[in-house]
Amino acid sequence: MTIQQTAPSSSPPPFPSPFPSSAPAVSPVGSDVPGNLAAQLADLAERRGWVERPAFHQGHRAWTHGEVHALAARAATVLAGHGVTAGDRVVLALPDGIAWVVAFLGIARLGAVAVLVNPELPAADHAFMAMDTGAALCVTGPGLEDRFADRARLGADQLLALTSSAEPAPAHPVDAHTPLYVQYTSGTTGSPKGVVHTHGDPKAYHDLIGRRLLRITGDDVTLSVSKLYFAYGFGNAFVFPLFSGSSAVLVDRRPTPAAVDELVVRHRVTLLYSVPSAYAALVADRGRGHGTCFASVRAAVSAGEGLPGELGRQVTELLGAPVLEQIGSTESGHAFCANSFDHNRPGTVGRPVPGFEVELRDRAGASVPDGTEGELWVRGPTVTSGYLNRPEETGRTLVRGWLATRDRAVREADGTYRHLGRADDMEMVGGITVSPLEVEAVLRTHPAVKEVAVVTVTDGTGVGRLRAFVVPAAPQDIGLQSLQCLQEDLLRLARERLAAFKVPRSVSLVPSLPRTPTGKLRRHLVRQGAW
Repeated sequence: MTIQQTAPSSSPPPFPSPFPSSAPAVSPVGSDVPGNLAAQLADLAERRGWVERPAFHQGHRAWTHGEVHALAARAATVLAGHGVTAGDRVVLALPDGIAWVVAFLGIARLGAVAVLVNPELPAADHAFMAMDTGAALCVTGPGLEDRFADRARLGADQLLALTSSAEPAPAHPVDAHTPLYVQYTSGTTGSPKGVVHTHGDPKAYHDLIGRRLLRITGDDVTLSVSKLYFAYGFGNAFVFPLFSGSSAVLVDRRPTPAAVDELVVRHRVTLLYSVPSAYAALVADRGRGHGTCFASVRAAVSAGEGLPGELGRQVTELLGAPVLEQIGSTESGHAFCANSFDHNRPGTVGRPVPGFEVELRDRAGASVPDGTEGELWVRGPTVTSGYLNRPEETGRTLVRGWLATRDRAVREADGTYRHLGRADDMEMVGGITVSPLEVEAVLRTHPAVKEVAVVTVTDGTGVGRLRAFVVPAAPQDIGLQSLQCLQEDLLRLARERLAAFKVPRSVSLVPSLPRTPTGKLRRHLVRQGAW
């Protein structure tokens, strides 16, 4: 696949077609278009007898697999009526819900390209993504009517309403390498970049991770705190259910611990996917006397950031089920390294997902031996071929099929990988490189610490000093004197357990830390104090 350069105009050239100009514009729905994801999933549901099985739960309503695919085929006709053709890019700025699912599958059926956008982003980010992709249409939820004023727009409610009188659209012929969707990186270190994935990628996510590692069957019910417009949530709550005949619970906003309790009980959730910060909130809620029965949960998955060992133990105890940590990226589409039921080593991100190759390299690009820290390079079937409109970034990040993840790790003797943070996360203090994760792990052992981030902050003389930014576990219950004692306790704890150059010079107590919508720490903002 070639990533095209596009000028910031209203009608950019489409992605290159993989078919000759003589190819038919459309083909009948069915097994003669196996490459089209929407047609493939509809055929799969029919062949496996899933059409009457629930696929998605939202509120007190459930949609079957058959209903979802019938709605999607009619939604494709509505989208085509609004000018969408094969290769066009369509911004999808919707919260999780049946409208998101139907719109995505409708876009796929037309051979168009969905641009998955967080609806809660600032207006400037929405404008950038619409311009960067040259969107032909923007499908949005309520409250975003003015966000895409210079583009054709279709409201989600209007899309669903129009499907009632629309005829089903045939599936456009594509192959596995045809672009299907664009997803933007989370922007933990700066400007987000558009990552292109293809019609063949979702099946690989399911075959390699959902079916093989998580053993998902038609009886599973998924709840993913990570949303559909993120790589992690897209696989968890969209791909896995539709390829396995199972179902997912969709929530239009990030659920609170109380909401997670209620949803797990009501839908008898078996698979819970979340990020460390949300798991920490779930554990903290039990400390306030709240609780629920997690008897239906057979496994939890953690990704997005490293899961602290003590938190992992607490979550396992709370759920009565294993917590499987994994690591992935927007560029790889989903996880490339993961723990499984057969091999789960807490404190690591597991072994390479079958089909993926993982290497650890030093700054010069040479492989490093087991037990030695290095940067993760990944090669596999779903690694993107490039960033949209970013040839220089593509060239730096993708080298001969290998993806430079910028994640630091060490390989243990048993083949598991222990994640050590991002290469961008390293702090320089007095000419010495310090891993903030090591310092944070020590400070996090204090019972009064909820979250912590350690960064280098430049003082008035221009010298970099380590500073710990700490979110207290229960600040409303701690007096001023106790807060001051907490700062002193943390510095004392650091001096006892760390080398002198790793001890923070100061501790700042803050109400929160800046995070991306996926729960990842925005360390560059902590360094700037800009949150």
